[in-house]
Amino acid sequence: MKTKKLMVIFLAGTMIFFAFSCGSNKKVTTTPAPAMPGMTKITVPLSGIEYLSNKEFFRAKSSGKSPDMATAKKIALNNAKTEIASLIQSTIKSVTDNYTNQRSLTNAQDFENRFETLSREVVSQRLSDVSIIGEEVYKDQAGAVEYWVAIAISKEAILNGITSKVSMDQKLQIDYDKKKFEDTFNAEMEKMKNDK
Repeated sequence: MKTKKLMVIFLAGTMIFFAFSCGSNKKVTTTPAPAMPGMTKITVPLSGIEYLSNKEFFRAKSSGKSPDMATAKKIALNNAKTEIASLIQSTIKSVTDNYTNQRSLTNAQDFENRFETLSREVVSQRLSDVSIIGEEVYKDQAGAVEYWVAIAISKEAILNGITSKVSMDQKLQIDYDKKKFEDTFNAEMEKMKNDK
């Protein structure tokens, strides 16, 4: 009796399966969720992954708006350089903190202060070496130009600048282990890549 019931259930299931699989060839389509009422989606220019910082490059983007294109570009570049400088400085601060914690320095606070001053000088000098990796220009109905720019600088340029500056400072040279600092720097850059 139980076997007959199981056989009937099995046959019924098989028939239902074939009925649906042999049905029409209509494709199932999904309709996108309606937009939020009263809201408009805005697409930010230069927002692809190629414009994000990673383990090899610091990157930043910004915009500038002016009736004059040259002025809009200058504003955008200045804003982007400020953003990339801030990113580099915060990364170097983390690296310096980690570096001094890993090593027993005679005067860690003095080392950190001198190193941060030196790194600010390096960043200021290296900002002239940034590369423009993307540009977009828009004009509004009133004729104002909105210029978007993305810039990048390699981590190697920053590391080389720091090493060069440290070599000129005898007090810093005593506590500076280039290999150890570079390993700490690379670990921080790897974290940046993984955070994306």
